[in-house]
Amino acid sequence: MILDNDINKVCVVGAGGKLGRYMIQFALARGYEVVAVCRQKSVKKLDEFKHEISIVAGETNNPEVVKKAIVDCDAVLTVLLPWSKGNHASGTARAVLDYSKQDARLIFSSNWNISKDGQDVYPKVHSFTKRVVGKGAKLLGLFDLEDQAEAARRIFWSNKNWTVVRASGLEEGESEGLPVWSRHVGDPVLESKKTRRIDFALFMVEALKDNNLIHEAPAIVSCKAPSALRFHRRHAF
Repeated sequence: MILDNDINKVCVVGAGGKLGRYMIQFALARGYEVVAVCRQKSVKKLDEFKHEISIVAGETNNPEVVKKAIVDCDAVLTVLLPWSKGNHASGTARAVLDYSKQDARLIFSSNWNISKDGQDVYPKVHSFTKRVVGKGAKLLGLFDLEDQAEAARRIFWSNKNWTVVRASGLEEGESEGLPVWSRHVGDPVLESKKTRRIDFALFMVEALKDNNLIHEAPAIVSCKAPSALRFHRRHAF
């Protein structure tokens, strides 16, 4: 099992979006060597980091692109697109699982729709909306919600050192600190359903050094969210 002091080189797969760029920022601040994977048209979005990182341009579900980027990395931070089509999310997950080192630390982003053990509790309206919107979008060729679920299944079946970080209600803004987490959606601590995108990235990078999160799918919420504050007041000593 890999320890944080064994991590020197980190790859960010899906680095062109806001979440990916925040992860690069945090990884560099912790002294990691960083390799970034993003589509060719997104390379310019990484200009602020171009003298500090290596960039591999290409689709993140292209096995050869991912293999080139992660082959000697100690850890991989992967953005799984929630609104993907053409098996993009599942293809990305498969490539990362296939070509990462056996002891590499693998952190994947997801949303609350993914369930590791079926014990998450969702509002009825959530399930109905997901089913109706998902079917309509797939028929129209817009996106396939099942693709991220398939990506998650591949990860959960893997014997590698993975963590799937699940977030809901992302918003922009300055960091509020490291989010709190629970194993299951429906836990009262998560009730507020709000997390800053920058703090989603922070949690993913911090997870690299938390071996207690290996083979977990933490659902996160801002530490400043009302539900999180109520929870901590109830459990204060």
